[in-house]
Amino acid sequence: MATLGFIGSGHIGTKLARLAIAAGIDVVLSNSRGPETLADTVAELGERARAATPEEAARAGDWVVVSIPLIAYRELPAAALAGKVVLDTINYYPFRDGDFEELDSGRTTTSELVQGHLTGAKLVKAFNSINDGHIPALARPTGAADRTALPIAGDDPEAKASAAALIDRLGFDTVDAGPLTESWRFEPDTAAYVTPYFADVDALNAAKAKMVEEIRSGGGFRTRPPADPGAPLSADRLRVLLAGTPRVLTADRVLR
Repeated sequence: MATLGFIGSGHIGTKLARLAIAAGIDVVLSNSRGPETLADTVAELGERARAATPEEAARAGDWVVVSIPLIAYRELPAAALAGKVVLDTINYYPFRDGDFEELDSGRTTTSELVQGHLTGAKLVKAFNSINDGHIPALARPTGAADRTALPIAGDDPEAKASAAALIDRLGFDTVDAGPLTESWRFEPDTAAYVTPYFADVDALNAAKAKMVEEIRSGGGFRTRPPADPGAPLSADRLRVLLAGTPRVLTADRVLR
């Protein structure tokens, strides 16, 4: 029986866990606060779900989804993740994570930074470029005419193939954007990031404007992206977006 581990069980993790269970995959959830804090989530998910520590979730998973703030990446259990296919959903936001000069300058990418800590793991960037609400909204069976594609990037071809097979079971096609050095192509504010999956882009932009005001007032944003049914994005369209997007440095981002 296949198992998907989660380090970080927030908006993205719990929605992916539901899709995994629907696909017949067991899930092991973890967070930084302890397994007991996930009791309600596990009860809702049912018998295929259990809670554990991050180390236990890492060891249990045939794949492991990492969905935590970048500022905490050094806390990831490198030894337990050695040899694992790790799906990295992390995005860099300086207002939350502090400043990383190597990212601000464009010298490296978020995923390369995380891979440098997880030296024995096989990192695949995935699920960072879609709003969490669109994960259940846009998931479709294999072969569906309106299936949505997600970008992935990684340095290990076998790991990418394994991640793509998992993502297919979860309800999405994938487009290979290349090695981790190319993962910037679907980092925040690029053409393939979040916006193309929205049906109501005007509502998204209005929410972003509020977020910017909240961040500039000295704190994190309280505004969430608007409820939205999602807009299916084909693999062909995603390839065009990935190929044509310029690199967006941190200083040029809307949300930073």
